[in-house]
Amino acid sequence: MSDTVERVLAAHRFLDGMPEGTVELIAGCAQLDSFEPGQRLLAEGEPAGTLFLVHHGRVGIEVHQSEGIITIETVGPGQIVGLSWASPPFRWQFDARALEPVSVVAVDVDRLRTELRRRPDIGVVVLERLASLLVDRLQETRLRVLDLHALGDDRPR
Repeated sequence: MSDTVERVLAAHRFLDGMPEGTVELIAGCAQLDSFEPGQRLLAEGEPAGTLFLVHHGRVGIEVHQSEGIITIETVGPGQIVGLSWASPPFRWQFDARALEPVSVVAVDVDRLRTELRRRPDIGVVVLERLASLLVDRLQETRLRVLDLHALGDDRPR
């Protein structure tokens, strides 16, 4: 049996415990999509038009440095890619690239924002969940930076 947008969304961790009607609301703004290894989901600086809820596969969140491209985080099933849509200036702050075959629910965020304004009861919960996710990712980044700093302090001088 093939997956439907609603079935994939209903099983996605991001939507656990959301108010009744949330899956249907988001499904009305979404479609299933897939990416091959190496294919970009989003590019830094471009308009943030899609929220990706990862169903299968892994996605690398990347930044450009003088040394080249660095993967700063890996996102997998049950996680989301593309948080920049939730706050002005609505432009991607990073690149994201499929590390292996990836399937996602791709949510049109212009439509989603319109629907969330019509259903503020759901909109508040979605934005609270996004804020919580952002705080978690910030904390994970802080711990990675501390780990990198500790590694630097252990080097022979």
